[in-house]
Amino acid sequence: MYQEVKKFNTASHFEYLTEEQMREIHSASLNLLEDLGTVIHHEEAVAMLKKAGAYLGDKVDGGQRVYIPSGLVEWAIQSAPSRITVYDRNGNPAMFLEGRNAYYGTGSDCPNLYDSFTGERRKFTYKDVEDAVTLVDALPFIDFTMSNGLISDRKQNLSYHDEYAIMLRKTTKPQVITASDRECLNDIADMAAAAVGGRETLSRKPIFVLYDEPTSPLVHSFTAIDKLLFMAENSFPTNYAPGMMAGATGPVTVAGAIALAGAETLAGLVIHQLKNPGAPFVFGAGVSPMDMGSMQPTYSAPEAMTGQAGLCEMGRRFYNLPTWGFGGCCASKLPDEQAVYEAGSYIMMAGLCGTNIIHDVGYLEFGLTYSFDLLVMCDEIIGQTRRLMDGIRVDKEYLAVEAIKEVGPGGHFLGEEHTLNHYKENWKPGITDRKTYETWSANGGTTMGQRAKAKIKHILENHKPQPLSDAVNEKIDAIVKRAEERLCK
Repeated sequence: MYQEVKKFNTASHFEYLTEEQMREIHSASLNLLEDLGTVIHHEEAVAMLKKAGAYLGDKVDGGQRVYIPSGLVEWAIQSAPSRITVYDRNGNPAMFLEGRNAYYGTGSDCPNLYDSFTGERRKFTYKDVEDAVTLVDALPFIDFTMSNGLISDRKQNLSYHDEYAIMLRKTTKPQVITASDRECLNDIADMAAAAVGGRETLSRKPIFVLYDEPTSPLVHSFTAIDKLLFMAENSFPTNYAPGMMAGATGPVTVAGAIALAGAETLAGLVIHQLKNPGAPFVFGAGVSPMDMGSMQPTYSAPEAMTGQAGLCEMGRRFYNLPTWGFGGCCASKLPDEQAVYEAGSYIMMAGLCGTNIIHDVGYLEFGLTYSFDLLVMCDEIIGQTRRLMDGIRVDKEYLAVEAIKEVGPGGHFLGEEHTLNHYKENWKPGITDRKTYETWSANGGTTMGQRAKAKIKHILENHKPQPLSDAVNEKIDAIVKRAEERLCK
């Protein structure tokens, strides 16, 4: 039976680029691929490109310089689907990656955690990842999970396997995954298949999207391409998103960063579609500028946000592809006022842009540290952003002319049937305080940060994610054991 999924962003028509500007950016990306070329460290990919009409140049640092003609890029754009459905663990459609639908989720592989209860910045543990995914499962406006942290207290060779097993066990929500290589991806796919009923079902109803990336500027490692090919072979959705530092590994200008990121992503798209035409692909990139004072990539800089806006428009309006981006992340070292304003601005900007997959909610310190406090506060911000994106319904019932006439001049609407029928439609916050000063003070006079900590504590003590069956858990354990025997000899 078809299950309706909420499609967000019906009100937004926020655009940064004109049609002519998008054509110029696309032309610049094509020019880079045709005239400068790109270096590919994967023989199978190079052979496919040559067979399809690309031109080979010199060997560069063990890789092959490849010049990709515009016609091949245009074919790949037309070949890829404009819509991807991602399912939850129970087989229900959970995210429609198309148009302006905006779905928010966490980030992956932070080495550090800001401890909500001690204030300590410390290494992520296995239990911390379990807690992080449990929070994701409970928070109403977080749509998908990533691993959040990099496990430090287990065998490092098995970190990706352990993280994915936790993601699968602690939430039914979709996932965005990372993996070390093709074999790791295969293990993750086997774990997911055990949960959903087989690899064929997983291909038909995918529950995860891979986060994969080339190396800016214009280099494609063996591992990145090998993972890209695995995803294409299996019809699992993937992005291929460069993590550029504008001013360091890419141009400092926003337009130049978009053009370079577009060229890198389109090169990946061509290889992906040559392997399996029609396989699902998500377009996007990170183009955060390098702060020349700190020499750090500034996730929440306005230039990062405008770069994402431009890339999202290129993906949605020009290429008709699902889109990828960032939100809810910041440079602050603590979940403080700076964290909330930076993360909140990015959440709002990503929603206005209609980016389909918005990841990194909860990141502190450029992604080096994760914060449960910021995650919970961002969940609140996302809820309000969603309400803003819903727009205004205008029809006979919502214009309320009859209700206004019924009340008349000088009356009130508190007891009116129209009010009773519709007041619950207004967004209701969770940890935002709307009480009078006297009531707030009598209830303890708490800050939003304190209320966020109380919510974290309540969820971790009381929320029970839907469990997997014993049989599925045994299969997951066997797959992790198999990987351990292969990797930890």
